[in-house]
Amino acid sequence: MTQDSNTGDQPPPEPPKRGSMRFQDSNTQPKQPSLAEQRARQQALAQEERDEELARQADAKAATRRKVLIGSGVTVGLVGLVATFYTVAKPTEVTAVCTDAGGVVQNDDNCDEHYVTTHGGHVSGGFLFLPIPGGGFNSYRYNYGGTGTIGQHVSGGSYDPPSSRANVTTKTGKSVQRGGFGISGKSGSTGGSGKSGGS
Repeated sequence: MTQDSNTGDQPPPEPPKRGSMRFQDSNTQPKQPSLAEQRARQQALAQEERDEELARQADAKAATRRKVLIGSGVTVGLVGLVATFYTVAKPTEVTAVCTDAGGVVQNDDNCDEHYVTTHGGHVSGGFLFLPIPGGGFNSYRYNYGGTGTIGQHVSGGSYDPPSSRANVTTKTGKSVQRGGFGISGKSGSTGGSGKSGGS
């Protein structure tokens, strides 16, 4: 005797249905966002506003920094300009040292035009010439800013005369050149020494 596997009352199971897609038409109302979606949107908007505010603050700081840098550059430029003005306008103090043709420091009288001319010498081409016993001449001129004692080779300085604004004096206090007035040729000063400064 055979048994039927179907009980007779139940139909065979149906295969599962595939999903279907529905399209919205123009009359369909949009679905209201859930509470979580609303909160996420609010947080995103708040974050966006914070980011914009931070960007504005960064731009403002950068602009301020640029202004400060420009301002400090102008200040430094003005300070430099004022310092240059005072450096140019204010006479500087320069010490002159009398040297012979070999650059050896000599007595200041040898570079004094008055002394040289009253002792048979002469001035020419920025040099002072004193006669040598037995014939000939020794030449002398000023070194400006150099140092050394008589008999030593001058150290440093220049043979080019300084600015006419400079006050130039010898170690013994004789004035070679007064600021702004050039060389004095009067007796008692080391006049004409600017001419003897090696042009």
